[in-house]
Amino acid sequence: MQRNSWHLSITRLLAAGLSLLWALAFLTQEPRLFAAEAPAPSVQESTPESVTPAYADPLQARLQHLARLGADRWHAAGYRGRSVKIAILDTGFRGYRAYLGRALPDHVMVQSFRTDGNLEAKDSQHGILCGEIVHALAPEAELLLANWEPDRSDQFLAAVRWARQQGARILSCSLIMPSWSDGEGGGAVHTELARLLGSRRDGPELLCFASAGNTAQRHWSGLFHDGGHGFHEWQAEHETNELTPWGEERISVELCWQTKADYDLCVYDGTTGGEVARSPDSNSSGRCSAVARFLPKARHAYAVRVRLAHGPAGPFHLVALGASLQYANASGSIPFPADGPHVIAVGAVTMDGQRMLYSSCGPNSAQPKPDLVAPVPFASLWRARPFSGTSASAPQAAALAALWWSRYPDWTAAQVRTALNSSARDLGPPGHDYETGYGLISLP
Repeated sequence: MQRNSWHLSITRLLAAGLSLLWALAFLTQEPRLFAAEAPAPSVQESTPESVTPAYADPLQARLQHLARLGADRWHAAGYRGRSVKIAILDTGFRGYRAYLGRALPDHVMVQSFRTDGNLEAKDSQHGILCGEIVHALAPEAELLLANWEPDRSDQFLAAVRWARQQGARILSCSLIMPSWSDGEGGGAVHTELARLLGSRRDGPELLCFASAGNTAQRHWSGLFHDGGHGFHEWQAEHETNELTPWGEERISVELCWQTKADYDLCVYDGTTGGEVARSPDSNSSGRCSAVARFLPKARHAYAVRVRLAHGPAGPFHLVALGASLQYANASGSIPFPADGPHVIAVGAVTMDGQRMLYSSCGPNSAQPKPDLVAPVPFASLWRARPFSGTSASAPQAAALAALWWSRYPDWTAAQVRTALNSSARDLGPPGHDYETGYGLISLP
């Protein structure tokens, strides 16, 4: 009896030791799995900052997710995205080679449009997570990975141009760049993006899917109202909008407008009373955005002010990246690129179809926005925490488009887009609504 107990104790110790070694190896290989990823100056990952609890059985959660969308039935029927190329436009591909043949296909085509040509420059796996979703839902689709530098819209457009030249029919982008738009789906970057996506001699029209954004609770839009001192009045006798940093990462406050007005944007330190950031003076008469950035100090309070510099007052949008706003509204909170009428904006809902409070809403485009919504989180099979936010929504819709195209290869982009809208499960009032679009993505 004692001998058996001794053997049992040794067995338990060995098992515990192996479990500890496995856990240490797991954490060593993926040192940033449980760390919040810092936002870039003007390009922010759309994933919300809150930590999503891990699934007890990620594989089972994954299978249930595919069944919920109807993808399992289409896979069984042989429609798995074959011959369809999908480009993942992102900035977080650190260590992507380790996931080839696992979270990603065996082979991917890559191209960096950064000045240094480094696809893995940012310490983030955000783009890998987006690629994992596409590969799970459209396992036979070919993936292209491309990145660019913050504030370089020319590099972003070059990535789109390259994806088209390589034969991509679908683009998926889960980053937001609010100041690249006028807040209503217009502006110079949108004009060029629409041209690149449209039908041309070198190929048919592309479908571009973008995360609707997680800015519903840190965005304000409305008409400029002078409080009597030249500054916008957020509420009666309140010309400042309190800004609460989430941490010590760089904060970007971005202002967009569509009218012929021009605005100045200022950020003040409420603790010291001094100005900490101001948008650069306009050097052209046609600008439609202004940006103010700063590094916050611990336990300091900040406030935003908007002043009409010249021109007729009109509506504007303001969004805070890396901080919360005291006065905020969800209406019109969808940022670039999803606000473009030529882009399919995909929001996030819970598994029972309720809009996530952070998921951005329309209207702020010539096209009803958002277009669609997808359920989150999505189970990852290479990290403990599932992928959440509208970042996880856009690649789901992009992958379903690939399944449609693998079934109907002769369809146009317009036909695939119509099919996605028609097969979506309506969640709100009948027809399109500004919170859940045409409904929850699904395959008939």
